[in-house]
Amino acid sequence: MTATSTLYNLADANWKDLGALRKIEQACFGIDAWPLIDLMAVLMLPGIIRIKATIEGDMIGFISGDGTRDTSTGWITSIGVLESYRRMGIAEALLSSCEARLPNRQIKLTVRKSNQPAINLYRKAGYIQTELWERYYQDGESGIVMIKAR
Repeated sequence: MTATSTLYNLADANWKDLGALRKIEQACFGIDAWPLIDLMAVLMLPGIIRIKATIEGDMIGFISGDGTRDTSTGWITSIGVLESYRRMGIAEALLSSCEARLPNRQIKLTVRKSNQPAINLYRKAGYIQTELWERYYQDGESGIVMIKAR
């Protein structure tokens, strides 16, 4: 899968993107960044959707989705765009591309309660809040679970 915009390209990510993905995870999620073993898994396990956004060959965004655990519900497991490339439609394009490849009737994701820009993006894409997971993140912040039915 490859998609191109005038600014960026979307393509499937693979194990060769491990170093770039680690940098994005650290920049976007800090203490909540996935450990190396989880990043390796998301780039190599079968059935996982993994899409990168690049500009001039440099990874500037990433999304992963898992639709294999429950046939009715898929999960957006991670989405991040480097700060200097936000508000350019990249996260929206990544989300749309990943959703299109998930086979499930509904899709869930979790977002920090304080991450209003991401919450706005998800609402615009048709997600609604279904749960609040107290103290979900490393620093004790709660996570909002959102769902989109298709």
